[in-house]
Amino acid sequence: LLGRLLDDMLPGAFAEPWALAAAARGVPGRGVARQALRRCVPGLLPNTGLFVVGLTGGAVAVEQVFDIPGLGRLTLQAAVAQDLPVLQAGTLVLVLLAAVASGVARLAARLLVGPALRDGALSSLHRPTPTRPSTLPLLYGGLLLGVVALGLARDPVALDTTARLQSPSWAYPFGTDALGRDVLARVGHGAWDTLALAVAVSAAALVMGVVLGLLPRFSGPLADTVNAVPPVLAALLVTGVAGSGASTPALSVTAVAWAPLAAHTSALLQQERATTHLTATRALGAGPLYLLGHELLPAVLPPVVRHSLLRLPGVALALAALGFLGLGAQPPSPEWGLLLSENQPYAERAPWAVLAPAAALALLGAVAVTAGGGVRRPRLPRPRRSGRAVFEGEMRAERDQRSDESEPVAASSVEAKS
Repeated sequence: LLGRLLDDMLPGAFAEPWALAAAARGVPGRGVARQALRRCVPGLLPNTGLFVVGLTGGAVAVEQVFDIPGLGRLTLQAAVAQDLPVLQAGTLVLVLLAAVASGVARLAARLLVGPALRDGALSSLHRPTPTRPSTLPLLYGGLLLGVVALGLARDPVALDTTARLQSPSWAYPFGTDALGRDVLARVGHGAWDTLALAVAVSAAALVMGVVLGLLPRFSGPLADTVNAVPPVLAALLVTGVAGSGASTPALSVTAVAWAPLAAHTSALLQQERATTHLTATRALGAGPLYLLGHELLPAVLPPVVRHSLLRLPGVALALAALGFLGLGAQPPSPEWGLLLSENQPYAERAPWAVLAPAAALALLGAVAVTAGGGVRRPRLPRPRRSGRAVFEGEMRAERDQRSDESEPVAASSVEAKS
């Protein structure tokens, strides 16, 4: 994720005047690349600080599956057992870690581009050219839609105890689970519970992240605190307030998914406000609303939207993790996280029952990551013409060119005679 965000910013850094002037003066490419990296890293540091906390408190599912003693698992068990002292201590540690990581990230950003931010001497990191679209999203998306379409034509709750844990066959392309239910049917019908919910949560998080990111003084401390709470603990809080149900994962993930997008928006906004063209536009009499609508949002929104698209697989995985831990949809729902939870005890005997929903999640991630650079329709190859057809086409083009050149001459001769 950090690599794709850096790839989104580097072309703009290499197109800035200082980079072009350095290349013209013969500065080695290694030195230009080092300075371009220094120019882009401050926009990534807030998300790097959030990753420290997210990886520490968000590894609850991994710690729970493999029985690893960790801070996230300890806090989860304390919340389930209503052990308030341990729960408060674990949450406090995560909040303090978030504060320290955020403070270090902000200090490093100021050390890297502090004078330029103070003097308003930065250039906008707009991409000089749009990213090259790819046909891979259509390939991955078509494959995922094909699997979902085939699954929707089957019954996801039909039981056949004589066909328990059958391997993939023509009758059951993805095999069956422990109750003899068709895994392909359950994956297809569970797509709505997982994909639609992930898209809706990502859209809500994007709107909240952009709106709160435009208010950095208000959203900065709030984002640090919210990011210290893993989605699992947020789900426990939502369950205690609103009860368990299908909406619990959506509310829980939405409550914490906006923080990285708000941090990214604030970092880009801070650098965009220090650009020379914004200072010139403000000097010409432009008001705050004009600057926001014509200068700031067009520069901030595209990278943040691509960032949100890259986080779509993570949102889907967080929803699946909550379903896996029993905090979301309940049986007999075919939600993908619940499918992983139900079939995990049979992973060695019937690995296909676990690999099918896991492969669907992987395809969703491939679609989101490759679609960040745009989508292009595949071009059909043109039919090859024979040698005679090529010769006739060239003769026809030459004849048309001669007729076009003779028209002005004929017109001038007519005018001379008249």
